[in-house]
Amino acid sequence: MTDREFIHGIIQRDNEVFKEVVCLYENNVIRTCYSLVHDDQDARDLAQEVFIEILNSAESFRGDAKLSSWIYRIAINKSLNYVKQQKRRQFLSRIGLRSAGSDEDHGNLPADINQLNAEEAMTEKEIRMVLHLALGKLPVNQRIAFTMCKYEKLSYQEIAEVMNVSVSSVESLIHRAKTNLRNRLEIFYRENL
Repeated sequence: MTDREFIHGIIQRDNEVFKEVVCLYENNVIRTCYSLVHDDQDARDLAQEVFIEILNSAESFRGDAKLSSWIYRIAINKSLNYVKQQKRRQFLSRIGLRSAGSDEDHGNLPADINQLNAEEAMTEKEIRMVLHLALGKLPVNQRIAFTMCKYEKLSYQEIAEVMNVSVSSVESLIHRAKTNLRNRLEIFYRENL
């Protein structure tokens, strides 16, 4: 099916077409959300919200970009809004406007890579955690570009469409992300080995 056929089917509330769109993009949307919110359940919840948004706003799809780019953009926007809300809740909790127990504990990741030691980080899971923590410290645009390139395997052109920036900006963001990651990981391993 073409992007237009998918959109037309969604607008017509064709359940089979919508199920196909979900099957095609669900894992990618979850990974994209996870790369920004760092919690599997939150990423899955956000993915559901993304698909509800697709269902409710299919008529607004203009077709200037690919359907996949539009879906990624929705996933990124939902995830960034969620992160902002979480930061606001944490801030309100710290200043006493919300009880500390009212926020759920979203994951058991340490706040910083320096809280781990290198011996603990030798299993594959823990190495991923170290990388994940380092990714979390990147500026948002670098993190988005890097994860879409390395984990979603999108081309620079596709990333440029999703992020609404030029291809050269994507190249620069990915280069800076790699440099920042390399520096953070070198510091971590130098200090903890």
